[in-house]
Formats: sequence, structure tokens, C-alpha cells
Amino acid sequence: MNSAARRIGRTLALVLPVVLVLSGTLAVTRVPWASPTSDSQVLTASSGTATSQQQARHRAPQEVLRDQLLAELQEKNPGTALTHLQEATTKRPSLAKHCASIARALGRAAVEKYGASHRAQAYSRPVCDTSFASGVATAK
Repeated sequence: MNSAARRIGRTLALVLPVVLVLSGTLAVTRVPWASPTSDSQVLTASSGTATSQQQARHRAPQEVLRDQLLAELQEKNPGTALTHLQEATTKRPSLAKHCASIARALGRAAVEKYGASHRAQAYSRPVCDTSFASGVATAK
């Protein structure tokens, strides 16, 4: 009886890892990489890299925020964009490390919009260690 139990134990010790690996591999052969709103595009695990269209769809949050704030700066004024930048970094602390670069981009865009750095500088606020002012100064 003891040898039969040992034989079953050895068999399970050899077979169980193989079954687990195969079931895990089969579970991830179809992974939905596309957003849920798009067509049912599915990449298999053995597929190559994602297409450029899929990469363009999935941009980093700081890039999306920067583009939104730059558009807002063009529509309204730099003060509004800086306020929204501060609110966004407060809501999502992960964006705080990108705050300075976004504020500098807003400063450069303000100089492009107004043409004179002194007019753009009037909107300067202490958001992200005065990076907006730094962007205005470098845009000259």
C-alpha cells in the first residue's frame, strides 16, 4: 500500500507542474489588447509587437494631460491651464513627477501665443516649482 501511494505521489509531482504550465499558457494565448470600445481585436501571445495604430491609441497619461492643457491654453489663458495642472497633480500624484516638464511646455506655449515674454510671465504661478516661468524664460 505504501509503494502505491509513493508511485501516485511521484506521478502527480511530475504531471501537475506540466498541467499547470500548459493551462496557464492556454489561458493567455488570447489576450485582448485593444480598448473595449473598439472592434474585437485580439493578439495571440505569439504575435509580434503591437501596430502603430494601437500604440497611438494608448498614450501615457502625462502626454494626454499635456496636450489637453496646451489646447486649453490656446482656447483660454495660461492661468486656467496652470490651475488645471495643479488640480490634476493633486488628484493623481503619479503625474507629479511630470509636472515640471508640462509647466515648462505651457510656459513656452504662452510665449508663442502672446509673442512677448512679459505678457506670458504675468500668468506665472508657483505650480511645480515655478517651471512655468522657466519655460517662459527659455522661449525667448
